[in-house]
Amino acid sequence: MPDASSPSRHRSSRLSVRASPDELARWSQSARFLGHATTADWVRTLLQDAVLSHHCGGTVSRELRQLRGELGRIGNNLNQLAHAAHLGDAVACSDTLQDIDRLKNRTDHLLRGLRPVRVQRVRSVSVPLMH
Repeated sequence: MPDASSPSRHRSSRLSVRASPDELARWSQSARFLGHATTADWVRTLLQDAVLSHHCGGTVSRELRQLRGELGRIGNNLNQLAHAAHLGDAVACSDTLQDIDRLKNRTDHLLRGLRPVRVQRVRSVSVPLMH
């Protein structure tokens, strides 16, 4: 029986999220990998962390969309430079190479932030104090 101070005793509301079977399997696997007993426990932790850090989510996907747009522009520039070089024109590509290097650094920074960290979760146990 849960003790009176247990948060699960006070959980009378339900939050529902629709997911495909594949999404649910991936989330469950991620939860276990990160040391959570259940997917619900992992989701609760993510939501609580977001509340405490004021992190609204979506930052990574927005950054990825921006990177994708920049990659498209750089690819277009490279095509134009290659076309000009094939025609025998003088080609100055230092700006494009600097753009590629800058974008590579941004991508590396973003990917470092996405790497999963294996977390050892420890369940707190109430231990009576002895005097």
